[in-house]
Amino acid sequence: MLQKIDKKNKVYIYLFIFFLLSTLNNIHFTNSHFFKFNVDNIKVSGLSEKNNLQITKEINKILFENIFLIKKEVLLKTLEKNNLISSFEIKKIYPNTIQVKIKKTEFLGITNIDGNSFFIGSNGKFIDYENTKKNLPYVFGKVDPYSFIEFVKIIKKSKFDLNTVKEFYFFPSGRWDIKTKDNKLFKLPSENLELKLNSIYEVLKKEEFKDKNIIDLRFSNKIIFAHE
Repeated sequence: MLQKIDKKNKVYIYLFIFFLLSTLNNIHFTNSHFFKFNVDNIKVSGLSEKNNLQITKEINKILFENIFLIKKEVLLKTLEKNNLISSFEIKKIYPNTIQVKIKKTEFLGITNIDGNSFFIGSNGKFIDYENTKKNLPYVFGKVDPYSFIEFVKIIKKSKFDLNTVKEFYFFPSGRWDIKTKDNKLFKLPSENLELKLNSIYEVLKKEEFKDKNIIDLRFSNKIIFAHE
């Protein structure tokens, strides 16, 4: 009877050793493959070579982390801080690559804040100004970028040609004036902007108004012309 019990115990011991060794081998196997998925390549595209490289360096801290463990929220914080970015797409390309595709914000105008010049981006951010050959209108006044963006959207919907604008003037009342590249100043009301902008298009087609350089559209039933 005792011999049978001893034999039974030996079987349990052998089975335990077998499972233990199998488990250890599996852990070793898993770990060895686990580290093969460490990120060692980051591809950033959509901006200039200089800015792509800068963003690559900023997110370089995730290199050699396992691609399965990387949280996109970590990348979001880095990318959302960059004012040049309008939107982006992040992809994990297995086994070891992170791909970031960026859509650059559109520059809509140039403004001055406390003596410093900034681009106004279509993402609602002020972007450090660089002296480039961009043919952008200058925006005067203490303007909220989102208000300017909405105004530009209205202009694009109208018949008025945005490319003819030289300067925008924003007033605390929320009203805008537009000066074109041929130095015509259009005084706009705070309401019915698209309608008024369409009327500018019609006015500019008429020969008798070509020598007028101030067109006041702030009144509901009339347009006032002046020459300076």
